[in-house]
Amino acid sequence: MTKSPPIDRRAIPPLAVESQWHAADGHALRRIDWPGARSPVRGSILFLPGRGDCYEKYLESLEQWHRAGWRVTASDWRGQAGSGRLGKDAVTGHIDDFDTWTDDLAHIWNQWVNEVPGPHVLAGHSMGGHLIMRALVDGKVQPDAVFLSAPMLGMQGPPLPLPFLHLVAVLMTKIGDPTRQAWKWSEKPGELPAHRANLLTHDPDRYFDEQWWRDTRPELVMGPASWKWVERAYASCRRLEQPGALEAVGIPVLIVSTSGDKLVSHEANVRAAKRLPKGELVTFGEEAHHEILREVDDVRDRIMREIAIFLDEAVPQAPQG
Repeated sequence: MTKSPPIDRRAIPPLAVESQWHAADGHALRRIDWPGARSPVRGSILFLPGRGDCYEKYLESLEQWHRAGWRVTASDWRGQAGSGRLGKDAVTGHIDDFDTWTDDLAHIWNQWVNEVPGPHVLAGHSMGGHLIMRALVDGKVQPDAVFLSAPMLGMQGPPLPLPFLHLVAVLMTKIGDPTRQAWKWSEKPGELPAHRANLLTHDPDRYFDEQWWRDTRPELVMGPASWKWVERAYASCRRLEQPGALEAVGIPVLIVSTSGDKLVSHEANVRAAKRLPKGELVTFGEEAHHEILREVDDVRDRIMREIAIFLDEAVPQAPQG
C-alpha cells in the first residue's frame, strides 16, 4: 500500500479548490472544496470554523477527512477571514444578530446538499459549533449527523446567571457604540496576542501556523469581538438553554470538549450532550486546550479516531456490491 504523503499545514492541498459563494443578499463568502479521494465517495462534510477563525487553520483535518474518502467543504462566516468585515474597522468581529449567520448557513446548506453525495454531515469548531446547534434547534438545517469541536454552547466568564450576564451586555451596547471592541487588543495589527497559545493548544508549531497564514494572507487578521457580538452571543446561548430546545434535536451529535478549555464552557457542553436525544460526548482534561483539532499528535490522533468511529456508527457506509 502506498503511504500517503505528509500534510503541509501551510499550503492549500493539491486537490482543494478555493472559490466564493453568495448569500441570499449577495454577500460574497469564501469556500474551499475537496472532491473526495475515493470512489465511491464516503459522503460529504461541511465544516465551519470559530470566531475570528479561518479555514486555513484546519487544513490538516480537512485534508485528513478527504483522504479518508469524504468530500469536504469549508466556509468562512460572513464578516470573518477573507469574507469582509461588518463593523467599522478591519479587525473587529461584529455581527448584528446570530440569525444572520444561521440564515447564511441554511443558504449554503440547501445549495450544498444538492451538489454533493450523502450522507451529509455538518461539523464546526467553537462559535461554528454554536451556530450549527442554533440552526438545528431553529430547524434551518437537517443533516444526517453532526460533530462539534469545543463548541461554544456556553461561554467562560464570571460565575453569574446567564440572564444577568446578558443584561450587562445589553447595557454595554446602550452606553456606547455597539460596534466597539469588547476587550483590549494592544498588540500590533496582525500580531497574535502574547500568552494566547496557552488558551488554544499545547503544540507550538500548529499554533504558529496561524501567524504564518496571517502574514501570508493579511485579510485573515481579526481581533476582539464587538459588544454587539457579546450581547447576541449571550442571547443565543439563552435560546439553547430554553427547555425543550436541544431535546427536540433528533439527529446524532458528537460533542468533543475539554475541561481545560478557558474560552467556552465545558460544563455547558456536558449538559448539552445529556439533553440531546442522540448526543455523544468525548471529553479531555488538561492535556487539551480549546483548539482540540490543532493539539499535539497524541491528543489530536485520539480525536480524529473518535470522530471516525462516530461517523461509522451514525452514518455507516453503504455496502458495496
